[in-house]
Amino acid sequence: MTARNTICLWYDGDAVDAANFYARTFPDSAVGAILHAPGDYPDGSQGDVLVVEFTVAGIPCIGLNGGPHFKHSEAFSFQIATDDQAETDRLWNAIVDNGGQESECGWCKDRWGLSWQITPRVLTAAIADPDRATAKRVFDAMMTMRKIDIAAIEAARSGPGSSAG
Repeated sequence: MTARNTICLWYDGDAVDAANFYARTFPDSAVGAILHAPGDYPDGSQGDVLVVEFTVAGIPCIGLNGGPHFKHSEAFSFQIATDDQAETDRLWNAIVDNGGQESECGWCKDRWGLSWQITPRVLTAAIADPDRATAKRVFDAMMTMRKIDIAAIEAARSGPGSSAG
């Protein structure tokens, strides 16, 4: 991998599984080199998969099989912009239905504990609406959701006093 800046994600021995899932699930994603440990290390042995190079939605990453010491948290997440409800549903369901879990406001976690924001572009545009009352209605609607419902976001945006027409 020749990227100057690469995201390193810590896994407990299952970085290859995670990389393969991401490559199957997200467009512009792929698994690259799989590097094996040249010697024993605290949570593995010579020959074990140590590092997996992969790309998620165009972002270069490595998965490090570092052991059980560090867990993912919501302090880091991937935000994936979606174009419609079908794409939002497909990505959300792929994560949640593969051992993940739902969270609030378009967030979910995959089975490895990594957080994802599945964010329709219409939501981002609506929250940035110059009419702050419109943006607040959309924000309030989003705050009640788990997976984002684009029809509900559009209804909130076109509510009373909207500039969205």
